Amino acid sequence: MKIRNRTDFAAGLLYLAVGAFAAFIASGYTMGTAADMGTGYFPFWLGVLLAAIGLAVCASSVVPGTATNKLSSWHWKSLAWVCVSLLAFALMFESAGMVLSIFALVLISSLASGAQRWKGAMVNACILNVICYSAFVWLLEIPLRIWPLGWF
Repeated sequence: MKIRNRTDFAAGLLYLAVGAFAAFIASGYTMGTAADMGTGYFPFWLGVLLAAIGLAVCASSVVPGTATNKLSSWHWKSLAWVCVSLLAFALMFESAGMVLSIFALVLISSLASGAQRWKGAMVNACILNVICYSAFVWLLEIPLRIWPLGWF
């Protein structure tokens, strides 16, 4: 078995590892059933699905006839910007609210790409805010802080 597409193989391994880790952590929560979901049901099956996708991507990278591709170097600066944006989102969410945290997440992570412009990042942040508000607050009725304390 020869790895023909190293980029796909590495991505598949990452998906497999993250999915397995998420499923392992979620298995410690109450599972429940599909009709009566516990806190671990959705993250567990999402982790299993992610791991299965990773396994499929890894398998597709070793199939004979697959185009050969070498793994390019890591873009450490881009990876750092994405990690900083996730950290900023996590640290801001409780005090700054969902809207400002999402703006920080999108604007900081847009620094990872030299092609992303501020206008496009602002549009992306607005669209993501509408989607998150619609899904979590309006449809699922999850009580989230939308704005910082003292606003509205």
